[in-house]
Amino acid sequence: LDITHQIMLLKLVKNLQVTVISAIHDLNMAASFCDRLCVMKEGQIVACGAPEEILTPALIREIYEVDAEIVRDSKGKMHILFV
Repeated sequence: LDITHQIMLLKLVKNLQVTVISAIHDLNMAASFCDRLCVMKEGQIVACGAPEEILTPALIREIYEVDAEIVRDSKGKMHILFV
């Protein structure tokens, strides 16, 4: 989906107030819309918890083998920058 429809769909799902299990590969979208994440590597869960707790530069480096920086915007929303 394009970004407009991704956001629209994730907002719709979040507002349903039901438990949803979904595979979201965009870490920024997952951090924005998910209350709880499980990160997997090679078919195994390696971390579960709130996005702010588990999406750290160290975990992102370990799982995805890329360097990342975590920043917050003026509203306090978490963003992952890949460096």
